[in-house]
Amino acid sequence: MQEVLKKNDERMQRRIDHLVAEFKTIRAGRANAGVLDKVQVDYYGVPTPVNQLAAISVTEARTLVIQPYDASSLRSIEKAIQMSDIGINPQNDGKIIRLIFPPLTEDKRKEIAKDIAHIAEDSKVQVRNVRRDTIEKLKEMKKKGDLTEDDLKQGEKKVQKSTDKYIDEIDKIADKKKKEIMEI
Repeated sequence: MQEVLKKNDERMQRRIDHLVAEFKTIRAGRANAGVLDKVQVDYYGVPTPVNQLAAISVTEARTLVIQPYDASSLRSIEKAIQMSDIGINPQNDGKIIRLIFPPLTEDKRKEIAKDIAHIAEDSKVQVRNVRRDTIEKLKEMKKKGDLTEDDLKQGEKKVQKSTDKYIDEIDKIADKKKKEIMEI
């Protein structure tokens, strides 16, 4: 039973890790290298993440500088950023690319906050699905005779306690991101 509960916690923690990674890619009006995490550059026919082709740094609060290791990849990086959904037009000066993050409007902030709520809700559903799967495994173990009725009840309580903990953590992460977005 301990192995099943351990796997349950690992799967729920992966949902939290995924949520945090997803929130890093959300643009908050400030320069953040995380917005480029999903951008793939066609580098000699191979899709390659931007952070493997260039040094990315934040020079000012709203400016991200991308300096390619290989100068010949500058145009490819620029093109990949333009094709992505980050919504920022890159400025290429021949040596580096600058991304200047415009301040977000109030409507855009509210829209992003709604997106954050949807992403958080999806994560909660995934955590609840893990709970359901784990409880099913425990019930199977009881049917086979590996667990007693008391062990099953105790296991279900532990799974529910774990679920509550991870859902609370999702709420805290989402609230923190919403607060960051709504700041001017």
